[in-house]
Amino acid sequence: RVYIETYGCQMNVSDSDVVRSVLRAHGVATTEDLREATAALVNTCAVRDNAESRVWTRLRQLKALKRDAGHALTTVGVLGCMAERLKAKLLETEDLADLVCGPDAYRDVPRLLENSTRRLSDLSEEHRMNVLLSLDETYADVRPVRRDVGSPMAYVSVMRGCDNMCAFCVVPFTRGRERSRPFESVVDEARGLIAEGVKEITLLGQNVNSYADAPMKATTSADDDPFAAYAKGFKSVYKPKREGARTFADLISAVAGLDQEVRVRFTSPHPKDFPDDLLRVIAQTPNVCKQLHMPAQSGSTSTLERMRRGYTREVYLDLIKRAREMIPGVALSSDFISGFCGETEDEHAETLSLLEDVRYEQAFMFHYSLREKTHAARNLEDDVPEHVKKRRLAEVIATFRRRALEANAAEVGRTHLVLVEGASKKDPEAQMSGRSDTGKRVVIQGKRAFSNSSGKEVDIKAGDYVVARVVEAGASTLLATPSEITTARAFY
Repeated sequence: RVYIETYGCQMNVSDSDVVRSVLRAHGVATTEDLREATAALVNTCAVRDNAESRVWTRLRQLKALKRDAGHALTTVGVLGCMAERLKAKLLETEDLADLVCGPDAYRDVPRLLENSTRRLSDLSEEHRMNVLLSLDETYADVRPVRRDVGSPMAYVSVMRGCDNMCAFCVVPFTRGRERSRPFESVVDEARGLIAEGVKEITLLGQNVNSYADAPMKATTSADDDPFAAYAKGFKSVYKPKREGARTFADLISAVAGLDQEVRVRFTSPHPKDFPDDLLRVIAQTPNVCKQLHMPAQSGSTSTLERMRRGYTREVYLDLIKRAREMIPGVALSSDFISGFCGETEDEHAETLSLLEDVRYEQAFMFHYSLREKTHAARNLEDDVPEHVKKRRLAEVIATFRRRALEANAAEVGRTHLVLVEGASKKDPEAQMSGRSDTGKRVVIQGKRAFSNSSGKEVDIKAGDYVVARVVEAGASTLLATPSEITTARAFY
């Protein structure tokens, strides 16, 4: 039996579902209980030092379990981004893994597992490792085996890899070049999930909104063209694959059109890939959630240039303005890196002022950690002291939380349609929890509400759409009272 443990982004969670499917297709049983497992596969993240440190600690724990005569575990495998980045160290130097498999080689996991049961002296390294990156692997024909069967939410991977080559990011080196799943395979998977009762589908990709279902003639950004490849003013180090393709705007429209009772989200995008036609589709399609992730990374144009992000502060703010004009009430989230190579106090202050100006509802904030192979590792100096990075990060977090609290305070008295995910973790006996259309976490006071379909008061359950009025707000959570259980069509 194989146990899979997942670290990192939602793409890794989706990839673990792919691995489960591959294993089951080869007759290999999986388990959610490590105590039952003879093999443990750890799906890893290499984006930041902290993520890798957690995995190293876990691998040493699993190695100790292998030595425990009372435990069934005999094999430990490493999957994902650390597998590609640290293959030799994992297999030989640290001797923490019996097999190593990269993100594009998951079809090979059954063979690697079989080889891991043989004596190491009989095996060369190639028989225990496959970290080859692919130009075309999307696992389009693999129907993921979801771990959370019964959840009203599901994730569908639509593209893999990234071509952006941002100076700080290791993803292009661990996950390879961009390639998109065939349009029909994405829509078919979404259709199947809807048939199973899923109420919210999140489309996934390392650079999800650059989706294009086939290689096309290169195009260039045209600021006056409403169907341009990029958002106005944005540039890229690579040529887009747009002309003649069905784009992300086409894809999200098709998935949303399958059933108006099913909400559609997407993550993780790049700001450059928000041309007006995509913003227009989001604005005009009721069941596409009105939440945009716009990862800024920095508020300083000079820092953004060193990061190779392809835009200035002013161009980014123009995109924010355009998004808010085209999608009234849209909620915005972002990513920020503190202490990137060469960042000055003035540049840091510009990031704080961007947080003040935009007032994001959500943000993911980290201090910079150098990644091998990246442009920054090869060409820049990681010269901001660690204590300065941490201090700047604390200031970024404090500024974000203050502004997010102000944004959420404005929600008090407003009504939201909440998709219920389940009982509240804080008070499961008295509260339910879910998310609004704008991605805000909403805790519902009470577990019963009037049902429009039955005409009587019933228990609120996971998968219900509940109309709820906000009565209290924190920086990351809203507290609301339920008024009725309804449908998405009726609310919008």
